[in-house]
Amino acid sequence: MLTKMNLEGTWSLHLDEKKTDNGLLTTYTDTISLPNTTSHAKKGRKNDVALVGSLTDEYLFEGYAWFSREIVIPDHLAGKRCYLHLERTRVTTLWIDGVLWGTQNSLNTPHRYEIASGLTAGTHKITIRVDNTNYPTKGGHLTSEDTQTNWNGITGKMELQFYERVFLKNVQVYPNLAHRSFDIKAELAGDPQGIRIIVSTHSINNSSVHTPGEQIFTPDSNDLHFTYELGKDALLWSDDEPHVYKLHICLQDSSGRTLDSEEMITGLREFKAEGDKFSINGHKTFLRGKNDGLIFPLTGFAPTDVDEWIRILGISKSYGINHYRFHTCCPPEAAFIAADLLGIYMEPELPFWGTITDESSDSHNEAEQDYLISEGYAMLQAFGNHPSFVMMSMGNELWGSKDKLNSILKAYKEHDSRHLYTEGSNNFQFAPDILDESEFFCGVRFSTDRLFRGSYAMCDAPLGHVQTDLPNTLKDYDSNIFPEQDSVSDDSNKTEGQEIQIQYGTGFKTVTAEAGSEQLVSRVPVISHEIGQYATFPNFEEIDKYTGSLKAKNFEIFRERLESKGLGHLAAKYFTASGKLAVACYKEELEAAFRSKRLAGFQLLDLQDFSGQGTALVGILDAFMDSKGMITPEEWRTFCSDAVLLARFSKYNYEADELFEARIELSYFRKKALDGLDLKWELQCEGNNLADGNTKIPSSHDEHYMVLTDLSIRMPDVSTMTKVILRLSIPDTDIYKTYELWIYPNGLEVDWKGVHLFTEISEKALELLERGEDIMLFPSPDHIKNAVQGFYCTDFWSYPMFRSISESMNKEVAVGTMGLLIQKDHPIFEHFATDEYSTYPWWSIVSQSSSIILDHLEKDLNPLVQTIDNFERNHKLGMLMECRVLNGRVLMGALNVEQLLTTLEGRQLLYSFLQYVKSPSYQPVTRLEVEELQRLFS
Repeated sequence: MLTKMNLEGTWSLHLDEKKTDNGLLTTYTDTISLPNTTSHAKKGRKNDVALVGSLTDEYLFEGYAWFSREIVIPDHLAGKRCYLHLERTRVTTLWIDGVLWGTQNSLNTPHRYEIASGLTAGTHKITIRVDNTNYPTKGGHLTSEDTQTNWNGITGKMELQFYERVFLKNVQVYPNLAHRSFDIKAELAGDPQGIRIIVSTHSINNSSVHTPGEQIFTPDSNDLHFTYELGKDALLWSDDEPHVYKLHICLQDSSGRTLDSEEMITGLREFKAEGDKFSINGHKTFLRGKNDGLIFPLTGFAPTDVDEWIRILGISKSYGINHYRFHTCCPPEAAFIAADLLGIYMEPELPFWGTITDESSDSHNEAEQDYLISEGYAMLQAFGNHPSFVMMSMGNELWGSKDKLNSILKAYKEHDSRHLYTEGSNNFQFAPDILDESEFFCGVRFSTDRLFRGSYAMCDAPLGHVQTDLPNTLKDYDSNIFPEQDSVSDDSNKTEGQEIQIQYGTGFKTVTAEAGSEQLVSRVPVISHEIGQYATFPNFEEIDKYTGSLKAKNFEIFRERLESKGLGHLAAKYFTASGKLAVACYKEELEAAFRSKRLAGFQLLDLQDFSGQGTALVGILDAFMDSKGMITPEEWRTFCSDAVLLARFSKYNYEADELFEARIELSYFRKKALDGLDLKWELQCEGNNLADGNTKIPSSHDEHYMVLTDLSIRMPDVSTMTKVILRLSIPDTDIYKTYELWIYPNGLEVDWKGVHLFTEISEKALELLERGEDIMLFPSPDHIKNAVQGFYCTDFWSYPMFRSISESMNKEVAVGTMGLLIQKDHPIFEHFATDEYSTYPWWSIVSQSSSIILDHLEKDLNPLVQTIDNFERNHKLGMLMECRVLNGRVLMGALNVEQLLTTLEGRQLLYSFLQYVKSPSYQPVTRLEVEELQRLFS
């Protein structure tokens, strides 16, 4: 019978930063409670370096950490074969009583040292050296300061495992859906004579209970292979019905004495690639994924307890997520167990972000690649039994030898058929290829212009439709994923054989582009890679939450920078306003994915903030997986779920009496048919219905994309600009959706009579101001140097990181702004309905504007419309301002008036301006000198 000796508790500790000491001879002067990391235990020198681009590890230690303790082996365990099991660590070396037992270096899987001869009864000294330097590979997000840090220590289970003369090794369970059974393979250590194997199982974590009977097997060799029948009533595992089984395998000798037993969680499922979709147990599914880099600010390392992972994955599940891609890392087993129980499709990834080469390359690193390949096999062996482990990737944004990648994939597939494999995530970037052995494709484009993501960095331009297109809900990626053959131009050949620069991590690299062989039309399911990346302003109240290993020194620096510009009082408003814009961008990004019939899923970057790479605050959740208050899980699920209502229409702004036309569709991946139910639609204003209707939902059968109806609604007559809500719902279900639309009065005239409009500060303008007249000063945005270009969408990922990359590549730098902060209750907006943050009536206005930099203005000029700058630059940016100059008043901003007059929203805004300027409420507070005004508009 397996006996475990828990090694958790107090260990002696010696830190050797220079890696020169002999820990076997050193006198230990400190202790540590393991499992733990040196950082979390606050061991070593306190780190006095405050990182700007990521969180700061308060007790950063790199080098040798020596851990030692004495144990007592009782008589009944003496001489038994045993293993030292260390669940999660770095590069370890083991000594027992001063005798070296070897070194292990897996970053993803447990270290297991076999002590075949056993240990004698009595006291023994165990010494473990952990090295977190000179890894066989850089380690991706497993060792990065951007994510869980390069910690040193041992986490998770620490134990000695003692075995009888016969025991099980490497038990692997292969689900067989067709036969409703588990095919079980294992190794039997010891003599199989007189041994019998008793297998039983029972379902857990579900309302349905299924307990097949015991089944007995007699081995005839040390290589075990037998089938456990579950029966026709077997329960299946999927994301919506995560039925799991606890499998119990017991070894008994001829007398009935138990020699060994293994217990594991597994499930009966079949996850396949079928055409352009994935299927689970024969039912099509759509992957709603998030990226994960194992960010845990309180500890700096990934938890190894199931309850914590259930909490984390449960939060994601509440936001409609059913899929996790682990970026260049693999989580501990507790994460897979939690995913089994909750129903999450897991995709771990090899810890590699670089170039795969073969022996012909001068830069070939055989040791590194052998290590990476072995890590893949170790991950399959350690976690492959979990039904949630459905996919595996070779790494992130790889380049190099396609033949080598293909051979690795082929070997993995032949070794373990339980999972789907891909060459990597966004490999070969601008010249993508789909390798023969890839079973799905994860990327962002099929050529330079054939995009299937909504946003990009400037160094990866062209930008996406969310960043550049007039807001609408028509966009999908079907024609880019699966174009008509006669419309395809193979523009990848334009770069074939050329050296091109690509964004790589937080920098760039130069690679030789090759034309892909099948990049034009995918024959496997396509997942859009790292979508979203819409940045928000920091929430400085979050600083107090960093009470553990990692400190938000970056947030403190950002706050100091903002306060030094005199803008600290606006931080909370910046956070809220930028967040509201980010949510609107995410809504369109996700809906475009759900509108795409040829897409198999997406992977958000991210649902939560990413703590590194310049500090990428792209989440609707913070780094702790807590809500930022931008949107509720229920509202988020209206555009991120297995049932998403979609209205396709061409614009958000309408004139009174104009026809609003929309096609209502449903992306539906649930098993339950909607036959007999209705679609209800309502056009509401302040809770009152302006129009409504119902239509019967057509028979759904196996259709996953359904056209429900075409709406044609005459917009109501309004006397002032009015925001209305289009609400769609399927009564008696949780399926609903809302869209904000804006209606403008019919035939609105912009009457400039009695108003002095100038596009520059002319002598005439100054004369009028001297006489006490009022002017409107709106120079063309192109003519103002002291300004930042208007850009509606919030910044991509992290301005500091991509500014640096673009500058290094001699490419254009992003505008870098994060939406508007609007004084919505100011009388100037009496005739222009607005929120405090960016909404779609502002899109064309912002696009025809610049925001003037007010940093060096001595006066406190408080913009009526302020553009939020990023937290690196912190410009005070005025899009619309008012002031007194000489004896007159000035309403000003860098706006293209001619262009504003061509749109409903532009005319409405100018109309509201004119009514304000002509009214008694026009009373600017700030007075500027002529020289100051001229300096602003130079």
